[in-house]
Amino acid sequence: MEFVWLGAAYVCGLAVMRLSLPPLVGYLLAGYALHMLKIPPLENLPHLADIGIQLLLFTVGLKFKPGILLRREVLSIGGLHLLITALVSGLCFLWLDMRVTGGLALGVSLAFSSTVFAIKVLEDNGELMSLHGRGVLSILILQDIVAIALLAFAEGKQPSPWALLFLLAPLARPLAHRILSASRGGELKLLLGVSMAMAGGALAEQLNISADIGALLAGAMLANHAKIEDLSKQLWGVKELFLVGFFLQIGMTDLPNPDQIALALGLLVLLPAQGVLFFFLFLMAELRARTAFVSSLALMTYSEFALITTGEVVKAGLLSPEWQAIISLAVAGSLAVAAPLNLFSHGLFAWAEPVLIRFERRSHHPDHLPDSFGVAEWLVVGMGKTGVAAYQALCAQEQRVVGLDSDPAVLEEMLAVGRRVVYADVLESEMWGRLPLERVKGIILTLPSYDSRITVIKQLRKHGYAGQIGAICYQVEDEGKLKQQGANFVIHPLSEAGKLLAEQIMLRGEG
Repeated sequence: MEFVWLGAAYVCGLAVMRLSLPPLVGYLLAGYALHMLKIPPLENLPHLADIGIQLLLFTVGLKFKPGILLRREVLSIGGLHLLITALVSGLCFLWLDMRVTGGLALGVSLAFSSTVFAIKVLEDNGELMSLHGRGVLSILILQDIVAIALLAFAEGKQPSPWALLFLLAPLARPLAHRILSASRGGELKLLLGVSMAMAGGALAEQLNISADIGALLAGAMLANHAKIEDLSKQLWGVKELFLVGFFLQIGMTDLPNPDQIALALGLLVLLPAQGVLFFFLFLMAELRARTAFVSSLALMTYSEFALITTGEVVKAGLLSPEWQAIISLAVAGSLAVAAPLNLFSHGLFAWAEPVLIRFERRSHHPDHLPDSFGVAEWLVVGMGKTGVAAYQALCAQEQRVVGLDSDPAVLEEMLAVGRRVVYADVLESEMWGRLPLERVKGIILTLPSYDSRITVIKQLRKHGYAGQIGAICYQVEDEGKLKQQGANFVIHPLSEAGKLLAEQIMLRGEG
């Protein structure tokens, strides 16, 4: 039976990828198809899905920095969105002469965005730790906290007084760091990560707190450790596999009748209103139109939490039972709609940019674009390990070089050691159009996302940049496309490392 479910997920995921859609859309379709065919569900599928979500939030916790994430302006955006959505839903229930309390609870549930979806989209695009990625993450954390409170209200339960012990979690950070340092093998790191995520979730459940929050805090205990990147890589494949169970699980709920389908479609029609509301709230916080647009698309879904909270509100007698099937279909539909939109989010913004930028508010917010690179002759876009190596190589030759990155934590780290770096959303067409690039001899692109590299090259050539552009490339078939768009040379990091190793060992052998 496991083969049937996993095989269906693979086939449907492969099919939708052929249509340029993310595999998760295929997993959703596979879940509904198997349910319609009355294929018996896997007994442990919900448990596997829970593990996937906890591992996902654990990996987010590995990069968790409260000072950057929990910014007042972002939390106010999330709070206003929750309040407005709940009030509108409550008024609709009042107008329909239904229970207003149930309407308010439903409105709050519908205001939640899918944590799994948003984080996965940002992670796949290499934007999770960008300025807008951190903003989205802050809002998701706020929504999760509100969801816990709503569940407590519906169930009549409250977090245990012992839950305050979570405030002491930072005291255990030195011990957690020592344990990770002692885990030298890849298998040990993987086992430690999974164990800590599960332990954090189990402890939280014992204290009447969401297991997801416990997993997030467990990951935060390891934040800033030197081996975090290694641990994240070890967990990546395991996390992705378990998350397939989450998307399959959504299709296991009872299929709605025609009236319920009509209501679910009505909720999907209203989904753009959620995105528009987020967009203007972000603009009110003085973020740029691009940042507001991309962030709003990532949040423009109904949440997996809505399935849980709606179920508890129905049990409490505040909503009729039919809402469970309605919300289930609405959640699945919102993920299917949002997936392709987020895949092409930057392209969609480029198409709508002339209209959307009219709503921007001019300010000195960190999100706004740089005015100058000074006297820089070389630019390094993306200050990860490869970018830093390129930056140092140019500095060693006494070249004037500036690094660009959209991750505030990276910028802070680089500035602390005296490197010249600036914040820049390099996917923004406006930035390349207004900056004087005549003195810049060459630009090195080390962005992890292939689509981002393509976009930057297109923008540079579109605005008349005639200098050298070099880019990294991980797939052989992508090299021709990068050069076709205007890259002068492309480096394959792994292939070049192999060649260099061979050359060095031959030189030493001859010596």
